[in-house]
Amino acid sequence: MAYIRQYANGRWQAVVRRRGYPPRSESFTSRKDAVQWARSVETKVDGGTYSDRSLAERTTMAAAIDRYLEEVTPGKRSARSEAQRLNQLKRIFGKHTLVTLQREEIAKYRDQRLRDGKAPGTVIKDLNSLSHVFEVAIKDWGLPLPGNPVKLIRRPKASRGRDRRITPEEYERLKAACKDSRSPLLVPIVVLAVETAMRLGELLSLRWSDIDLDRRVATLDMTKNGDARVVPLSTLAVLTIRQLPRQLTEPRLFWCWHRPDAFENAWRRAVKKAGISDLRFHDLRHESCSRLFELGLNLMEVAAISGHRTLQMLRRYTHLRAEDLVRKLG
Repeated sequence: MAYIRQYANGRWQAVVRRRGYPPRSESFTSRKDAVQWARSVETKVDGGTYSDRSLAERTTMAAAIDRYLEEVTPGKRSARSEAQRLNQLKRIFGKHTLVTLQREEIAKYRDQRLRDGKAPGTVIKDLNSLSHVFEVAIKDWGLPLPGNPVKLIRRPKASRGRDRRITPEEYERLKAACKDSRSPLLVPIVVLAVETAMRLGELLSLRWSDIDLDRRVATLDMTKNGDARVVPLSTLAVLTIRQLPRQLTEPRLFWCWHRPDAFENAWRRAVKKAGISDLRFHDLRHESCSRLFELGLNLMEVAAISGHRTLQMLRRYTHLRAEDLVRKLG
């Protein structure tokens, strides 16, 4: 039987005790609510469906995010950016518990971020990170949550992928501006980006031990999607690598930049000096994929080079020039 008592302040407490389960208690404004709650808990205990939610009710979002940052985030390639997102989410939702954070609050956060001018893709990443904290709490930490509230709200509609391709004239101006840079590696990294479709992070982590010039391949042990891949090297890519200034104490090809943000400073200066507008380094990967298709490679061949997991994603990264297609049509 449950124990029901009234406090001096008028509130009612219900206590349920069952052998093999820790005592469970709650307080209510009325005796009727206390009795109903106690009967519900007893029914679940007797039926073997009761889960003690007290730990989940005590665990704040701040504590859950801190644990996630310690146990899950370090194993990700995007650990640094995810940590920044989660720390921001902790400032917003940290005082809530895993049980009390409702979808309405998350939806308000989504709408406010969009009103602040954040791109839909950025907001989607925020929501995905928050959602995964709940998923890990439920599946790995065993917290009996009623569900994942992030899954109950709409995601913003992602913007269309960029279709920016660098023109031949812009490419020559860019290489000329890079040549005037203080870094002797700026031109080579631009050329290899166009010739290999590698991401910036992959190029910056590329080591001499990854290169086999006899076979004309570069082996990437770890990529953004977690898979290794072997990238064929064109004649120009091989020539560019052979001419790279090499430091004997540095295993990486592009030793002067340790992080993408350090490279971005040199990139922005070169783009500005070349007088090119709206060009990102990642656009060179788009350009490379499009050129591979224009050379006649099929979807699977291009995907093997670029490392795209899905053809839908590869399609977003590929933009063929209409005038080139006209020439093929005859």
